Amino acid sequence: MMFRRQLRHELLKLFARKRTYIGFGAFVALQVMILALLQLPKARQAFDKLLTNNGYLPEDYYAGLTLAMLIIEFTIFLMGALYLALVGGDVVAKEIEDGTMRMVLSRPISRLRLLGIKWLACALYTSVLMIFLGITSLATGVIYRGRLGNLFVYVPHESLFGVFPMADGLARYGMAILLLTVALQIITALAFMFSCFKMKPAAATILTLTVMFTDFVLRNVPFFESFKKYFITHHTSSWLRVYHDIIPWWGIAESLVYLAALGVTFWIVGAMAFCLRDFKS
Repeated sequence: MMFRRQLRHELLKLFARKRTYIGFGAFVALQVMILALLQLPKARQAFDKLLTNNGYLPEDYYAGLTLAMLIIEFTIFLMGALYLALVGGDVVAKEIEDGTMRMVLSRPISRLRLLGIKWLACALYTSVLMIFLGITSLATGVIYRGRLGNLFVYVPHESLFGVFPMADGLARYGMAILLLTVALQIITALAFMFSCFKMKPAAATILTLTVMFTDFVLRNVPFFESFKKYFITHHTSSWLRVYHDIIPWWGIAESLVYLAALGVTFWIVGAMAFCLRDFKS
């Protein structure tokens, strides 16, 4: 009961900050902007040409499911990494910067318990943001076109091209959002680790983004193809694999285990740094 009460207070504190809601508002604004730009004749012609060149009718796929997938595909890494790093890098470092951490630690609670509660609050925030993104992207797409339609998936850098009927497409879209929620916890864990170090919240956020963007750049260098499985962004892209004709469940499970092990490592390193710090001086 005490743990639930502490977690509730931590969530209230997290969602009381205005910056927590920046990601929600930014994603909605970007969804509206993308759909507005898709109304332009040249953008629609490019979409139609891609489908007709492969023998499909554009009207069957230019609908809610396809538009939701398109929004998430092209926004999730840059926008998602930014707002997850912002919250994760702020959760511990901000309290230390404001001087409230000494007061919190004066109470009968261990440092590990405190970190566990803060990490769980960040993990819940990540889950809420990703599910919010999945629901609102689908809702705006359906409102824009008035129907779900079939699903068309095209991800060039993953060599992925797929078409699915509405029922199968909706099921795969739901699985993809759930996998995305799990996979992107690694960004939160990385930002949380930096937040436990002796640095400003902004520095923790910038370091997290630097690591993720560097990983992304190196992963896309053609000469590094032979060891791409060592890059974080290779495994965070595991959510896209549910759109293969035959879903490679073993490969997805392997990526999730890799990310889980890395996330635990980040938490342990951050906890060690935090527990060794002196807040009395």
